[in-house]
Amino acid sequence: MPRWLILVHRIPPRPLYLRAKIRQRLAAAGAVAVKNAVYLLPQSAEALEDLQWIAQEIVAGGGDAHLFDGDFVDGVAADAAIAQFRQTRNADYEALAAEARAAIKPGALTDLAAAHARLTRRLDEIRRIDFFNASGRAAAEKAVAAIEARMKKDQKEETQMLKANPELRGKTWVTRPDIRIDRLASAWFIRRFIDPKARFRFDDPKAAKREGEIRFDMVGGDFTHEEDRCTFETLVRRIGLPDKGVRAIAEIVHDLDLKEAKYDRPETAGVRTMLEGIIGRFPSDTERIERALPLFDDLHEAMGSRSRRSAGVSPAGPGASRPRTRQDSKHLLVTLSGETPPSQPARRQRSGREPLGPRKPTLRTRK
Repeated sequence: MPRWLILVHRIPPRPLYLRAKIRQRLAAAGAVAVKNAVYLLPQSAEALEDLQWIAQEIVAGGGDAHLFDGDFVDGVAADAAIAQFRQTRNADYEALAAEARAAIKPGALTDLAAAHARLTRRLDEIRRIDFFNASGRAAAEKAVAAIEARMKKDQKEETQMLKANPELRGKTWVTRPDIRIDRLASAWFIRRFIDPKARFRFDDPKAAKREGEIRFDMVGGDFTHEEDRCTFETLVRRIGLPDKGVRAIAEIVHDLDLKEAKYDRPETAGVRTMLEGIIGRFPSDTERIERALPLFDDLHEAMGSRSRRSAGVSPAGPGASRPRTRQDSKHLLVTLSGETPPSQPARRQRSGREPLGPRKPTLRTRK
């Protein structure tokens, strides 16, 4: 049986998109160009079907396509072709491994759950067309596995943090009435990362402190402004949370509460507008908190949260309100950044095409 399938094509200069489209189709099938407009795939039923469809698209676009099966007469040429396949796949593996390593670099704002899912899919795609076991596969698999290991480590650390500080659980958290940006963010942090059942009360700072209460963002409170830090930053610093999304929110809240541009994040103006909308619409402090919780959930996800939901664990444990979808979070981020969310082009599904028989495409010569 012939070892190779060979596609020889001629693509017309117009339409302009056709050449790029065919190149993408061939790359997705794993084909390599051994000469200009001459592509090679190892013989298999799947490869035959892929090349038949590609040839049909070329002909439908006004070009010519000729599909052959055969083998190299020269063994050296066959070895060179196999080496080219491995080199191409190694380049794919190296690019994927580099992206995976970048996702877990210190300081990277990456949604690890989304990155892991996307890179795992890409790894599967590359392995499917790695016909000759390229050497870069192991390194790519190791890099993707490192993301999963980091996610498990983060999940364990955050679960441990929820079990830590037991003296802060089951308490009533007291702050001043007319709750605003710093206290709304602090209430979210308390409910999500300290005590999912935390209760809030709003009182005059001069009122006597009751037993079982913790005061925040009040003069003489347990958690309040310290040095140049707002209350939210004080909570994060003293409670501790190894979470990129929380750190990003702390920078936004710092600039809004202290009216500075120390961090000058592009999302700050959008967060201010949305929180001012909540404050303007709802005079009740309790309702303001309930409205702000999902907003900060979305912001936390969009700003680089290691998603607990993908691992089946809520960030605040049982009883916490469920965050919105990751797609909503992405649209929140681009809205806060002042960008327009990109439209998602529809993908063609092979299942929607008419089944192709075992015959090869009709080849024609254009006069």
